[in-house]
Formats: sequence, structure tokens, C-alpha cells
Amino acid sequence: MTDSPTRDYVMNQTMLRIKDPEKSVAFYRDVLGMTLIQQFDFAEMGFSLYFMGYPTQAVPEDPQIRAKWLFDQPALLELTHNHGTEADDTQYHNGNDEPRGFGHIGISVPDVYAACARFETLGVEFVKRPDDGQMKGLAFVKDPDGYWVEILSSTGLKNLILGE
Repeated sequence: MTDSPTRDYVMNQTMLRIKDPEKSVAFYRDVLGMTLIQQFDFAEMGFSLYFMGYPTQAVPEDPQIRAKWLFDQPALLELTHNHGTEADDTQYHNGNDEPRGFGHIGISVPDVYAACARFETLGVEFVKRPDDGQMKGLAFVKDPDGYWVEILSSTGLKNLILGE
């Protein structure tokens, strides 16, 4: 793999269209604990981008250095807001209604049950609670636009996969 022509590729981002950036940024920041790393506004083109994630080091202060750093980071969420959608009837397809397509994003947490107890107090909408259905120990919640977010732990998934 070290001599692979793709060895320096990075899975940088997943983009979700959002209706109301105030609600969506608050959900990913305050409920899921992500950091708003960078916001780009393209007023002349009528949209804004919000890059969120879990940085493992200090985010550079200098805008030029931060822009390069941003696009070298793994697993960011790019929230795209088309201006005006917060005030109209725009509905984004969550991918889980018919016709199905996109499914969900996943967030690993140390303790699914503790995370879900906290989400409950914050009024987060659940699709599946940790003990619902046959797959125990993982949950699905909805963000403000109805996108599903899987809440899982590496320990719980290992046990599920290995049948422990």
C-alpha cells in the first residue's frame, strides 16, 4: 500500500443540504459535540458551507493555513445551506424514505446508553433507541432536516459482529 498512487488520499467530507443553518449547526455542535471549523459564505451564488468535525489538534488561526488544513482533515461534515430555504417549503430527502438512497452518518461514542440518555434530555428525536429491535446497543437519531445519525460504540459493534 505504501507505493499505491492513492496512498495520500483522504476521505475528507460528507455533504448534507440543510434548511436552517442556525438549527443544524446547533444540533451538530451542541448535541453531537462537533466543532464548527470553518464557514464559507458565497452570497453572490446564494449558498453557505459549514464544515464541522472533531479536530484532534488546534485549528489554525490564520485563514489561509486553516483552509489548507481543513481540506487535509478526515471525516468532516459539510453542511450546505442554500439561502432562502429556511423560509420556504423546501424539504430535503433524508434518503431513508422511498425511494431510498443515502442512509445515515455514524458517530462513535464511548457509551451509547449514556449518550442516548443525554439526547433524551435535549429532546432529540429517535428513530431507534439502543434496545429497540434485534440490533442492541446502537441507536439512530434525527437531525433538524430528518437525516439519520447512527450512534454506536466500537465495543458494542465488535460484540454484535463477533456475536459476543
